[in-house]
Amino acid sequence: MHSTKNFIFYLLPLFAPFQLCYSAANQPNTATSSVVLPVTGNVYPTGYYHATVNIGNPPKSYFLDIDTGSDLTWLQCDAPCIKCTPAPHKLYKPKKDLVACMDPLCTSIHYPETHQCQSPKEQCDYTVQYADDGSSIGVLVKDSFSFQYINGTVAKSLLAFGCGYNQEVPASMVPPYTDGILGLGLGKASILYQLRELGVTRSVVGHCLSAQGGGYLFFGDELVPSSGVVWTPMSTTEIEKHYSLGSAELFLGGKTSRLKGLPIVFDSGSTYTYFTAEAYKALLSMLTNDIKGKKVYIANEDKSLPVCWKGSKPFKSIYDVKNLFEPIILKFKKSKLQLDPEAYLIISENGNACLGILNGSEVGLENINVIGDISFQDKIIIYDNEKQQIGWTPANCNRLPNINDDDGDGDPDSARLCKPYGSNLGILQPYCTA
Repeated sequence: MHSTKNFIFYLLPLFAPFQLCYSAANQPNTATSSVVLPVTGNVYPTGYYHATVNIGNPPKSYFLDIDTGSDLTWLQCDAPCIKCTPAPHKLYKPKKDLVACMDPLCTSIHYPETHQCQSPKEQCDYTVQYADDGSSIGVLVKDSFSFQYINGTVAKSLLAFGCGYNQEVPASMVPPYTDGILGLGLGKASILYQLRELGVTRSVVGHCLSAQGGGYLFFGDELVPSSGVVWTPMSTTEIEKHYSLGSAELFLGGKTSRLKGLPIVFDSGSTYTYFTAEAYKALLSMLTNDIKGKKVYIANEDKSLPVCWKGSKPFKSIYDVKNLFEPIILKFKKSKLQLDPEAYLIISENGNACLGILNGSEVGLENINVIGDISFQDKIIIYDNEKQQIGWTPANCNRLPNINDDDGDGDPDSARLCKPYGSNLGILQPYCTA
């Protein structure tokens, strides 16, 4: 879940050992394809990106906040609803298909807590707690999800998710205008894991978030670029149930911060990027020293984010300040993630450049460095659970990546995406010509 003011993080145990293996015996036994979903939103001023997901029979559309940092997908729900936030659609009306307390999915969402069931037929209740003291309380249910493959066919899958009937939101936070959360984390309750178990698609998820707003989300490996991707092995020991890349060293331009061993997590459920107190302090010091003499000054009057800079006149876009700031680099054992200024700065409504990297210790993250949406913009980010690796590459997120040119016309996109299906998603329309 996002906020333009507060980072919200699922309070799962962060340092317990975690192993999630996909053996050959568990490989989907049906021919799979990839699912693509259009994405709407931006980092600033909206503060989140959401996907449109069709749920129920007949299907109804819901806007779900994309969250690779949590497992559980949930919708605000008329069960009836005790406390719900404003939402773009009518509350989801649950059917009687409840997940039992004894179901392994129920055990998964309560892990590592000891999960007690009074009777086999008891329903599966859940409580999701966030770092800013927000929460969702509800019951686990099942319903049909309709996903469109890139070849135009539609797969309907019976999936488990949360029917949230009591949402608490701190007074300091502006809740996202969505219907709920799309949990794409590593646990068994994740939609991604469930789709794989059903043989619908492989356990690969990717997102491409446009700095101009919008983008796309995909499940499966057909939209993964065949070249140019920087791959880093997932760390399965440091941070449980999160997409961890292991440890990195922090640089600004070519200068080292001398900080090594920084645990890095990718989380699309965070609007901004968060560093540990030590890394944040070091980065701020390096940035301050680096911009001396460049005619940019601290703008204490701008409260858009904790640290903002102003120029001799208001900045109109990030490109006005791009050459004034050095790239931030996170070096891993075998790869590096480069964050250019547009991946860590926003231009506020006041025309100032504000730092989109925040102090994680102020929101309870302690020793974790979380890379959020601001740093994902205009990149394809791929979470490949099949091969236990995470990848990224620069991309135009306003269009889909190239895939095989099956019809030999020289246009790799048109062969697979431009089929005569009336149900083509809007994001596919620019590739389809008469």
